[in-house]
Formats: sequence, structure tokens, C-alpha cells
Amino acid sequence: MSARRRPKPAKLATNRALRQLVQDDLARRFSPEQIAGRVRRQFPDQPEMWVSTETIYRSLYAQSRGALRRELTRYLCAGRALRTPGRHAAQRKNRIPDMVNVAERPPEADDRRVPGHWEGDLLIGKRNATAIGTLVERTTGFAMLVALPDGYKPEHVAPALARKIQTLPDALRRSLTWDQGPEMRDWKQIHVDAGIEVFFCDPHAPWQRGSNENTNGLLRQYFPKGTDLSRHSREDLDAVAAALNDRPRKTHDWLTATEMLHDQLTLQKEPGVATTG
Repeated sequence: MSARRRPKPAKLATNRALRQLVQDDLARRFSPEQIAGRVRRQFPDQPEMWVSTETIYRSLYAQSRGALRRELTRYLCAGRALRTPGRHAAQRKNRIPDMVNVAERPPEADDRRVPGHWEGDLLIGKRNATAIGTLVERTTGFAMLVALPDGYKPEHVAPALARKIQTLPDALRRSLTWDQGPEMRDWKQIHVDAGIEVFFCDPHAPWQRGSNENTNGLLRQYFPKGTDLSRHSREDLDAVAAALNDRPRKTHDWLTATEMLHDQLTLQKEPGVATTG
């Protein structure tokens, strides 16, 4: 695996104008999602003034980032103060050997302008005994489901995820972001076998995988809680993913995730379009 890169300075720490705008809007009780969406409308031709929802939350809550004033957390809808990891988080700390934090993920993943950055999680079934893997592409919302008929221990999850990711073209294998669940103990195997960078969220930070969280909620329409997920074949899961990917999305001006992914891949292949790796 390549040497770990030094984290780049946080965007909100280096861009004073953007930081002031975000702080003013937080004080007006705008949500981070509203702020992230609004700045793109205000500054359509100035990507240096764009910021993602995840970056705003990370700057508020992650002590190492320190870009936004911590007291601004009181304006969030839940009114939460700065959180510090508890004993449970400490117990989880060493479950993932040598993990790379989401703060080191390329900035292009936060901006959602380049396809190929994925979020992943498990959808848990009956009596916590069965699961399926869920993968969601951040730019388009395109979803893939991973069958785990034998269980979701690390020795089951790593090869199943690697096989699924290997079905993608190289341009769509840029990064995978997961939480710190013990099922990802063998993440290095995924990195090597599938040729994809793997990053891990901070504890108790579901917004860092917001696309995946939303998709898992939609999947409960197909897989209600208490369902035995082990009985679903790969073909079953592919059919559900196809149905989900063919839904029109308001956020994409009513295009489907499948259409968005096709458009993004076409754009990447156009002459003169840079494809950063």
C-alpha cells in the first residue's frame, strides 16, 4: 500500500471568506446541508467557495480540524455541544488496524464532482444474525448490494466487497468510506484486491456517510427490519439495486442514478476532461 499522505489543510481553515460565510449562516440557524447547497448557487463559478456538508460538520466537531468556532454547534437543530469520544468509542479504536481517517480522503470526494467515491455499510437483518452490504456512489447515488449469505464477519465481508468492487471500471474505484465496524478488519485485502483506497469515519458521525445512510433507509422498503437477509441471492439483490437506481431523483433534476452514472462516465471519457486518480 502506498505511503500515507499528510492531511491537507482544512478548506474552512484556509479560506477566511468562506469560513466567515459559513459561520454567519450557522448563526442564522441554517443547517450545514442548507449552507452547502446555498453556496453553490451563490458562487456557481467559484469552486473555492464551495463546501460540503461533511466538511462543515467535521470542522465543528473534530477537534483536530478547528476551523469553525465550537460554540456554533448550539445553533444546529439538535443543539448538540461538542462531543468527546466515550468509553464505547475507545473500545472500538483498535478494531481496525492501521485505518486511515476520512479526513485524509481526497477533497474531490467531498465536493462530489468526480465519480468513483463510495460509501459503504451493512444492512442488518433478523436477530442481528444476517446482513447485506450496501455501497453508494457519492456523486450519483448509484447503489450496489453485496450478498453475505454466510454471515458478516471480516472473513466474509472483505472478499465479498472486493469481488463486487472489481466489477466496476477503474474510473469508478477511487475510494470507499466505511464506519469503524469490526467487519472491516481486513480492509487492506479490499484495498489490494479491488484497487481502491479505504477510509474510515469518525465514531458517531453518520453524516460522513450521509448518502449511504439515506439509501439504507430506502432499502427498508424492500428489506423490513427482522428480515432474514441470508435468503436473498445475488440476483435478488441486483434486482433491488436496479429498481432503486431507476428511481428519478429530485436532487438530480429527476434523472435516475443510472442515468447520472452514465453521464458522468461519458464526461470522463471526453477529450480534454481530466480524470484525477
